[in-house]
Amino acid sequence: MATELEELVGFLSSPSPPVKKAAVEIVRDLTGSEDGLLSLSKYASTMLPSLSQLLKDKKEVSEPAAEALINLSLNSNLAAKMVEMGMIKTAMDVLYKPDSSITRLLVMLLVNLTQLDSGIVSLLQIEDEKMQGLFVMKLVRSFCRSSDETRDDPFDHVGSILVNISKKEAGRKMLLDSKRGLLKQILRQFDSTSPLRKKGVFGTLRNCCFEAENQLQNLLLISEFLWPALLLPVAGKRIYSEEDASKMPLELGNVLSFEREPWDDPEIRVEALESIYLITVQEAGLRAFWSVNGPRILQFGYEDEEDPKVMEAYERVGSLLVHGSETSK
Repeated sequence: MATELEELVGFLSSPSPPVKKAAVEIVRDLTGSEDGLLSLSKYASTMLPSLSQLLKDKKEVSEPAAEALINLSLNSNLAAKMVEMGMIKTAMDVLYKPDSSITRLLVMLLVNLTQLDSGIVSLLQIEDEKMQGLFVMKLVRSFCRSSDETRDDPFDHVGSILVNISKKEAGRKMLLDSKRGLLKQILRQFDSTSPLRKKGVFGTLRNCCFEAENQLQNLLLISEFLWPALLLPVAGKRIYSEEDASKMPLELGNVLSFEREPWDDPEIRVEALESIYLITVQEAGLRAFWSVNGPRILQFGYEDEEDPKVMEAYERVGSLLVHGSETSK
């Protein structure tokens, strides 16, 4: 069996297109099972570079090659080998070729590879001062293009990549860098119709708020995007009075003065409240929150809330607000 597999892996670099196509399809199918994946992993040093090269081929070959790599990258040892051999650069290069036909698959491969610290370092291009952040800027730009044109946007999954990189301090710093303006672009997607995209935005924002102690200024610099993203999901269902709305920035007050669709996803509401908590723990963040009539919004939102986990998150912020108002007396 081993020799057959060895031959099969060798056929991936065959000069004959039909042989190459048949080989990559068999490899793809084998990676779909745990046994097949385990058997193939013994030939990783030959197989992975061959599959990487096939990503640049025609769709009939590049598609099964990408699917095989996605399956293989679920194994953390194989994913680490891919990162080491420069798979992230290869994926990014192919992704941004004008005739790329496997966009969704390449993005999903990047999602898997950025589960690893080494993958995050590679995508951030930390070790190359001149290129640092270029890949991330490209992905954010693609993510922020209108997703309403198609129901099935291949760049929706970039949200998961952004969540992955924002789990690391270096990633958060890059996203919060005011000169790059990346988080501001990402926040504009907070009310997207795509649930996957929304999850990506709120997961990334929450992670970035862990830097509030050191990066509060950069967060508050984009407050016209920050507060609507954080407060509208937790503002409840009611229409706010003219008096309440007048104490808010226009971008908040205008929306809350009319009927609107409720935010169904409790996970997003929890993430928004956790982000608010991380900001309002800082004294300047708490002042900024009061200045947009945030406590009033949370009061109404809490009254409408039925999910126990979300209510708990409201209460955690509420305890801060009560403490903050007492200390300011």
